[in-house]
Amino acid sequence: MTSILSSLKVIARPKIEPKPPIIGKRLRLIEKLDEQLAIAQAMLDGQPFEAYREKKVTDPETGEKKVVRKRKAVRPWYFDDKEHYFFEIRVGFKAMEIDKGKTAIDVGDKTQLPVVINAIIKAVEAGELDQQIIQSKPEKPSKPKEPKK
Repeated sequence: MTSILSSLKVIARPKIEPKPPIIGKRLRLIEKLDEQLAIAQAMLDGQPFEAYREKKVTDPETGEKKVVRKRKAVRPWYFDDKEHYFFEIRVGFKAMEIDKGKTAIDVGDKTQLPVVINAIIKAVEAGELDQQIIQSKPEKPSKPKEPKK
């Protein structure tokens, strides 16, 4: 009589190489760019944009943990000057330097925002901005200084 385990192919665990950190950074930037695309599309459609994040919260009465959707503030990375639009790729609170001393992308008309953002997403996926992603470190917001006691 054969056992069930003997019918399975058993091997030693293969060594899995860790992924390079740039892949995670690319994916986070693409997530943020997708959010910016949604903001731009909502602006073009004349709709309000609301972003949410899920957070685990413990109910004080029952002690039960629940997942709650909370609104989060998202600022657009595009801006206009007399109906001429520009777009900046941001890492933290700082605009990413795409070329030496240049951070803004000239979009032109606001209807071109989704086209430009999609092009940026494709460039990030292709690894064209890897050097800039590595060089730009997100700035952390400054904490207010505690008064001396």
